[in-house]
Amino acid sequence: MTTEQLFRLPDLGEGLTEAEVLGWKVAVGDTVHVDQVVIEVETAKAAVEVPVPFEGTVLKLFAEAGSVVSVGEPLIAVGAAAQAAESGSGNVLIGYGTKDEPRTRRRRAKAAVATAAAPAAPAVEQAPKVISPLVRKLARDNGIDIATITPTGPDAIVLRKDVEAAIAKPAPAVDGERIPLRGMRRAIADKLSRSRSEIPDATTWVDVDATGLMEARKVIGVGVLALMARIVVAGLARYPELNSTVDTERQEIVRFKAVNLGFAAQSDRGLVVPVVRNANRLTTLELAAELTRLTELARAGTLTPEDMTGGTFTLNNYGVFGVDGSTPIINHPEAGLLGVGRIVDKPWAVDGQLAVRKVTQLSFTFDHRVCDGGVAGGFLRYVADCVERPVTMLGGL
Repeated sequence: MTTEQLFRLPDLGEGLTEAEVLGWKVAVGDTVHVDQVVIEVETAKAAVEVPVPFEGTVLKLFAEAGSVVSVGEPLIAVGAAAQAAESGSGNVLIGYGTKDEPRTRRRRAKAAVATAAAPAAPAVEQAPKVISPLVRKLARDNGIDIATITPTGPDAIVLRKDVEAAIAKPAPAVDGERIPLRGMRRAIADKLSRSRSEIPDATTWVDVDATGLMEARKVIGVGVLALMARIVVAGLARYPELNSTVDTERQEIVRFKAVNLGFAAQSDRGLVVPVVRNANRLTTLELAAELTRLTELARAGTLTPEDMTGGTFTLNNYGVFGVDGSTPIINHPEAGLLGVGRIVDKPWAVDGQLAVRKVTQLSFTFDHRVCDGGVAGGFLRYVADCVERPVTMLGGL
């Protein structure tokens, strides 16, 4: 005798309440075992693979690829012997197996995932069989797709009048493509909208001579982002007001002791913000290593929700996109974001003489509730001085 066991979308953690189905790894009738990955879903934080906590035969798949499932809704029904297998731990939080084994999160193209739950696509109607070269040319010259024409001649022959009728037919109304806001894109939209509606932000900026920074990069052997991270952390130690958030419910400013430094990174899922935890406790080389590790995870699409939450301040090197400046939106609920533009050769006055130097623009967007312009300007000026003279910050480290 078999019993039907229902596996529901488990608690996602991090306040997440739903996920989009990317695709199924199994089909109805397949046999599954404990801890076998059966579905890949995308939350607002990451794409993850979900294991099933019992074994048996797949009886039903409840969700199609592209659908959004809330926590607690059924995913899969499995017919198994009287009770669930007890070899697993039952830990079915997204991204974790039910055994004590390494987690796997592989980002895969949606088109490559087999979607057993999805309905079969309708058959594509074949193009007309016969058409004369002259009629074909007439259609081509007028931008008419032969496959869209219904032939009226015998044996599916497309006649000249068929093409002329298609030419005379009014063009359909222009309608843009509609793309659902789901997964990470929706999370980004919600977060940015909330930031704009809740945070009274202000932006200040300054042009700086980054020649010294570029020289230091060669000597130390790390990237510009790592050096900027080191400088930002040093700046927050001097201006702790900026390493904070505003608790609107309790009307309090919360200052953090640890600097959890977020940084913008490009991935195939869009712009993500991995977080270097306790950046204030890391050396410059350790910061560089952690930035490299998280950047590689972002590019591979394997960042976990934990990798992208808990930030207290964000660094954005938008100069990699070839732009000089920006007025970015603060990464809610943080209180500040430092942006770095591209570093280019420009004329610059040095000791009264004109010279060609490596110049960049720094922009600082801050929550005006946590500080006034004096603090924000002091922070930005300190960061700029460190960029121009990296040895400046050594005295405070």
